[in-house]
Amino acid sequence: MPAKLNYIGHIKTPYQTTDECPGQARPQNGTSEIIVDKEYASALKGLTVGGQIQLLYWFDQADRSVLKAVPKWSEVNEERGVFSIRSPNRPNPIALSTVEIFSIDENVMTVTAMDCLDGTPLLDIKPYLNQLES
Repeated sequence: MPAKLNYIGHIKTPYQTTDECPGQARPQNGTSEIIVDKEYASALKGLTVGGQIQLLYWFDQADRSVLKAVPKWSEVNEERGVFSIRSPNRPNPIALSTVEIFSIDENVMTVTAMDCLDGTPLLDIKPYLNQLES
């Protein structure tokens, strides 16, 4: 059965190329904006500034045929399978990052800097729950 996904918004970053993108969403890289389509804005109710969320997003410009890559952080240029690294190029280019919410203004959230291109489609937002500490 084929999957059907609906984008719920997009991610605003300063990055126009993958070379410019940081390897992961990290606070030291600045901030990004999560723009939720207005029709889904009411679904943000209950999220709070200072809280953490997990964002699922779609690397829409990814090469889905790539199975191995050299991670940006590799000091020895070791090629690894894409399931062991955060490469945007993968069979199903679904990305996941845990970020902190810095502000919420209607349908726009400012969060930890994201590791994606400007305009990357947003798939879902989930509250962060550290299940290993439970």
